[in-house]
Amino acid sequence: MSKIEDIVDSLENKISKILHRQEVLKQTNAKLSEELKQCQQKVVYQQEQINSWVEKYESLKIANSMLGSDDNKRDTKLKINTLIREIDNCIAQLSE
Repeated sequence: MSKIEDIVDSLENKISKILHRQEVLKQTNAKLSEELKQCQQKVVYQQEQINSWVEKYESLKIANSMLGSDDNKRDTKLKINTLIREIDNCIAQLSE
């Protein structure tokens, strides 16, 4: 009978350890999930910042070429031509 009790006690100990380990893993998982969420938010914010800086850079390139810089004149002319075409399309649609 003592042998069965020892086996039951051993099983209870093992189950207790497993349940404790499971709880620790749940807490760790929750912590990691929160860190992941924060990192994802940070990535989104940084991507928005990058997009903002790219737009500012493009505006500066156009401004420099309008001020006489030869580096970006071709790009500026293409951009202006595109804008003129879009305006022409809008005028044509309004005329109809």
